[in-house]
Amino acid sequence: MAEITFNNPTYLWFLLSIPLMIITHFYLLRHSKKKALKFANFETIKRVTGKGLLTKNLTVLITRTLILLFVIFGVSGSVFWYEGESNKNNFVIAIDTSASMTAEDLYPSRLEAAKDHATKFVDLLRSDAKIGLVTFSGVTFINKLPTRNRLDIKNSIEEIIIAKAGGTDIPGAIITSSNLLADSEKGKTVILITDGSSTIGRFIEDSIVESIAYAQDNHVIIHTIGTGTESEQPIGYIPKYYNISTVYNERNLQEISNLTSGRYYHAADNQKLIEAFKEISEDADKALLHTNLTPGLMLIAMVVLFIEWGLINMRFKKLP
Repeated sequence: MAEITFNNPTYLWFLLSIPLMIITHFYLLRHSKKKALKFANFETIKRVTGKGLLTKNLTVLITRTLILLFVIFGVSGSVFWYEGESNKNNFVIAIDTSASMTAEDLYPSRLEAAKDHATKFVDLLRSDAKIGLVTFSGVTFINKLPTRNRLDIKNSIEEIIIAKAGGTDIPGAIITSSNLLADSEKGKTVILITDGSSTIGRFIEDSIVESIAYAQDNHVIIHTIGTGTESEQPIGYIPKYYNISTVYNERNLQEISNLTSGRYYHAADNQKLIEAFKEISEDADKALLHTNLTPGLMLIAMVVLFIEWGLINMRFKKLP
């Protein structure tokens, strides 16, 4: 995966000046030629020297076009993104705290198993990565801003409880997690732990698609960990939440991970959950890296400018 984005795309409108410059170049060249022929017999000079003194100055035109291109792309904030190996990732762990996470198909429950192994994941990371924490049910909460303090993040994980708000807002969790990583200079990775049943929003599928697109635009990799059984039929009803079904839905999670260059893990039991976190920690080198092209483009523009200046004052110098 490789692409170029622009932090200030508005400046790309200045690209329209390039055709105008080319048209102006040839118009002024034609005008200068007509004017020059009034004062000198260039045809005779050409026969004597074998060279024409009036040229189209295409070399100068090309160098000026390149200068303009490099400057425009430079001020537009060009950034080159590519998938590479790096131990410089920042993470956000997003944990579902909806009522369905109290299901006991993982011991002692989906939520408690997720908390336990998320804590172990923090210990497994060998880099100085920042880790943030988000929880979501009907609404999304930021429990901890990205930090390098491992103890703080583990304490925040331990404090997670089932939310009173109903529903599961997966799109909101994706957008909030992506925002927490927006200013990261490192790779951006979200670990989304849920049973996959998004139930918030009038148009649920549209909301998930929009949140995936948002993560893609911000170059965020999302690893999804689905907790629960494979069946999309209710596996029971939760005490104290009489009308809430613990349906497991993996299709949403597969789509989220596939479209954001992440991986989907089905944690049907505690061992699978352990393996998922371990693989993510060992694969923490995979990241979407970026390089700011602006300094290089401006330097190239300056070099070409000096070349153009040399051409004007030597080969293409005007005769009095």
